[in-house]
Amino acid sequence: MTFDATVSARRPLDFRSDTLTRPDEHMRSVMAKAEVGDNVIDVDPTIRRLEERAADVLGMPAALWTPSGTMANLIALSTHLRRGDRFLAPRGAHVLVNELGSAAWLAGGMPDPLEHDAGPGRPTPQTLRAAVGGSGPYYTLRTTLLSLENTHNASGGAVIPPEEHDQLVATAHEAGLRVHLDGARIWNAAVALGVPPATLTAGVDSVSACFSKGLGAPVGSVVAGSEEFVEQARRMRQMLGGGVRQGGILAAACLLALDRIDDLAADHAKAARLAAGLRERGWDVTEPRTNIVLAGVADVAATLETLRGLGILTLPMAGKVRFVLHRDVTEDDVTEALRRIESGPFDKMGQ
Repeated sequence: MTFDATVSARRPLDFRSDTLTRPDEHMRSVMAKAEVGDNVIDVDPTIRRLEERAADVLGMPAALWTPSGTMANLIALSTHLRRGDRFLAPRGAHVLVNELGSAAWLAGGMPDPLEHDAGPGRPTPQTLRAAVGGSGPYYTLRTTLLSLENTHNASGGAVIPPEEHDQLVATAHEAGLRVHLDGARIWNAAVALGVPPATLTAGVDSVSACFSKGLGAPVGSVVAGSEEFVEQARRMRQMLGGGVRQGGILAAACLLALDRIDDLAADHAKAARLAAGLRERGWDVTEPRTNIVLAGVADVAATLETLRGLGILTLPMAGKVRFVLHRDVTEDDVTEALRRIESGPFDKMGQ
């Protein structure tokens, strides 16, 4: 087929991230009517309701609203780690490569990656046990924390099944480690596995979860754990500038977002359809488990630019091209993206 140069002038199809979702009219209405209060001096009543419900859904004693997932993770790591403590996380984890080194710079931890020998985004208990090692002289690193990620973004939204999660948590606790779970997309993992989110948090000391990705809220995450953990986390949130005032306007959107977890199945189906279409057109794409499609290409930068010329917006991830499906990308958008790709010059790029 010949390349249609006019596609660049057509409406953009934006697959860069599920953080691009926008609140719909119903969500905006709920936000406008939210009951609010000063969440620093007192407790905003809508934030309180969100925290209580999120804790229940995640199977944790208590939860704390935060403006962002990065802040939620930083709060957890800062609470669990002492300066100079070593912590372990799967290679490519968000806390290792996408949070500007805040785990080391602000939380004071020494990060060390674990290989994915159980599958994408998943270390085996044996690898974890070997990485922890035994005790050494006083001048050796002290390993105190395991940070997991479910789903694993850089592995294409890969999930950790409940039985593997349980084994990793048990191994960590046997070694004296605490466990934090970066559950930014835990809702996707739960839907993909057909289990309640609380099944995927069993045994952890803390978990973060995000509402502003595929669930459609404009702002907000939570970090959850024990009552004592959340008490400490609240102080750390204030230190980091996360003490908002009438935050119920935002929390109301997050409460509605929790009603939409089951909607994520549609995003997963769109991701599977996009992946199948790309493979049919000669792309190197593995089957997605959730809403993220990773495509291996010969030249990532050139492919991103060519896609942009076709009006298709994507981002690089782990040396590949990442397409993220979400509620604001329709089935028709997937069809149109595949049509544009088929009409493009990819046969000349080694696809």
